Amino acid sequence: MSKRVGVLTGGGDCPGLNAVIRGLLYKATKKYGWEVQGLRYGWKGAVEGITIDINLENTEDIVREGGTVIKSSRTNPYKIDGGVDAVCATMEKLKLDALVAIGGEDTCGVASKLFTDKGINVIGVPKTIDNDLSGTDVTFGFDTCINIATEMIDNLHTTAKSHERVLVCEVMGRHAGWIASYSGIAGNADYILVPEEEVDVDDLCATVKKAYECQEYAIVVAAEGAQLGGVDLTKDAELDAFGHVKLGGIGERLAKIIEEKTACETRSTVLGHIQRGGRPSAYDRVLGTRLGCKAADMIEAGDWGKMAAIIGNQTEAVPLEVAVGTLKTLDMEIHENSKLFFGANKLTCAA
Repeated sequence: MSKRVGVLTGGGDCPGLNAVIRGLLYKATKKYGWEVQGLRYGWKGAVEGITIDINLENTEDIVREGGTVIKSSRTNPYKIDGGVDAVCATMEKLKLDALVAIGGEDTCGVASKLFTDKGINVIGVPKTIDNDLSGTDVTFGFDTCINIATEMIDNLHTTAKSHERVLVCEVMGRHAGWIASYSGIAGNADYILVPEEEVDVDDLCATVKKAYECQEYAIVVAAEGAQLGGVDLTKDAELDAFGHVKLGGIGERLAKIIEEKTACETRSTVLGHIQRGGRPSAYDRVLGTRLGCKAADMIEAGDWGKMAAIIGNQTEAVPLEVAVGTLKTLDMEIHENSKLFFGANKLTCAA
């Protein structure tokens, strides 16, 4: 009897998820002879035994599509009474010999705990547009996200110039500033705010003012989790299933502060879920495929409790506890270099 593996996608949707599913399915079945069973709605499907059929025919072309064909949710089995035992029961009921959890810090964190606590044969695959998982050089979804964000910032330049305004672009990034930094640099922003460094509001406004005086407009890019002079930017006190507060509003708050302090007309734009939607970039399609294939290799090798990762240009198996032990925050050398191009430091302004 062939072995069976379940696969789920947890947390927010992400460009490249379908490429991973397809890569895993094709290599697991065509090379190793495993059967693959989809679990719908992330850990919710694992808890409640909700399945979805995936096969070579209905996944043949999904590499081009964004989102996830097996659906997702932010369910946490450890926050549900009897949830962990229910996952074990689902594994037994469906006769699953292994489980592949595709997700970010939270999803892979649950996978790591299930391996430690219950000995479930689990393998993780790193998914997050935030690029903040340790143990891997990059996560799929990040490339697509920063390309989308950069295009949106490019568009903001034209309207900012036309109306002589300051425009603040709020991007995702709860604890790590990879999206803000990369899209801000690529989009030629006049100031970039990241969660790793608290911003001096007066310095920010002075820089924006100088940029405005030089070029008659300015662009500011802010991560949703940026620290703004101790200002509380929590949307509300409600926590999600993984204990995270809801963020949102730094763009609007920042726009008001800039306008008050500089007398420059300022507006804000929140990219929100636009950043994680749409079709994946070529890079994320290839990366997702490679990680899905690596997960199949790990199943065959019995590399349980580990995550498929990309290190250098090679796929590697790294312990899940390493991947979720600490967040991979922004390399601050990148941020320091970006400051060379802030506001009046640009050659166009200096001239």
